[in-house]
Parts: sequence; structure tokens; C-alpha cells
Amino acid sequence: MIDIKNLSKQYSGVTVVDIPELHIAKGESFGLVGNNGAGKTTFFRMMLDLIRPTEGEVLSKGVNVQKSEDWKYYTGSFLDESFLIDYLTPNEYFEFTGKLHGYSAGDLQVYLAQFESLFNDEILEKKNYVRDLSKGNQKKVGLAAALMGNPEVVLLDEPFANLDPTTQIRLKNLLKSWKVEHQVTFFISSHDLNHVTEVCDRIVLLEKGKVHKDIHTEADTLKDLEAYFSEYS
Repeated sequence: MIDIKNLSKQYSGVTVVDIPELHIAKGESFGLVGNNGAGKTTFFRMMLDLIRPTEGEVLSKGVNVQKSEDWKYYTGSFLDESFLIDYLTPNEYFEFTGKLHGYSAGDLQVYLAQFESLFNDEILEKKNYVRDLSKGNQKKVGLAAALMGNPEVVLLDEPFANLDPTTQIRLKNLLKSWKVEHQVTFFISSHDLNHVTEVCDRIVLLEKGKVHKDIHTEADTLKDLEAYFSEYS
């Protein structure tokens, strides 16, 4: 589904991402963990062609994302609040995004009903603009929009951040069920080791831009990751 070939990114001569090779299979839930500055967000931004690599390429279904826009039609993403249109209300934003995906008003209503527990009566039919929402509620809006249109690939950067514990659990369950029902290939970057090990089949640990560990999630994965990061505490 996604192939990384000799991918590197440098800023002022400093290499922040250096991944010689990586393959992510269709339908795989891929977790990315690492301390601040490990290169996680830079990696995601190169996958979305938001920044260009110094060397190498990202292939989506065998095609370089820099040389085609076809991948955009089956890829959803939410990395941060800049992905939102903050001068709209959530309803207006969903209506706008829904039209891009060919949703009728009825289609959109049915779609958003799936997020009722996640929204917790804090998002829809409110007069607040997106920019006036809390960080957590902005994230809920972005997550729902990222899954619109039945994407085959979805990238989420820190999806559990700024969410209260109940909402984190609801989101975790939603992502797990969405993967099964829609066969989505998820890319999830997170500092929350507990949730990411529950949601993801496979976890890559980045350290200074390099792949330090590439493991399939098992019963001891959380313990192993906690032991690794405890060395830095």
C-alpha cells in the first residue's frame, strides 16, 4: 500500500528523518512513537507531500506522491488545527467537506450520527466557530472530517492529545471498529503508548529520525516500550 524508499529530510545540514526502506500493507494499523524531535510529524508531512524530502520518495499504491494527486482521493488526514477552516461553525465545516465528497444533506446526517458519542453534544448545532472551540473539540471535528469519504488511508498525528479520558477511550474504540468495518490503513502518531498499542497492529519507534524498533504488537509490547522510554526519564 505505502512504500518508503531512501527517504530523508535535512534542515540546515541536520538530518531529521532517515528511513532507507519501509513497507506498510493495506489494512494495517501503523503506529509511530518517539520522543519530541524524533521526526514523526516531519515523516507524516512528507507522506502527504506537504514538505518535500531531501532525498528519496513516498510511494502510495506504487506511485510517488510528488508526481501524482491520485492518492489524495483515497487519503484522509488530520495533523493539526491548520487542517480546519476556523472561521466556519462545525456544521458549516462538515457541510463544506461533505460537498467535496459528494454527500447529500441526508448522507451527511447519517455519517455524522456515527460520531454522536465522540462529539458528546459539544460539536453540532452550536453557534461557536471552529476557532473558538477547545483544542479537544477542534480535534474531534478534524478526526470526523478525516474519515469522511471512506478513505483507504488515514493519517492522524496525536489523535488522543487534548481529549479527556472518556473521549480517548471512545476514540480508541471508534478507530478499532472503523479499521475492521472499512479496511482502512491507519497511520497513527502518538505519545500515548497505552492507546497506540491497543489500536495498532504494528509500531515503529523513531529515534533522531531513524527506525530504532519495528515491531508487531503483542502482549508485551507496551511493557517493552515503557522500558525503552523509562531510560530517558
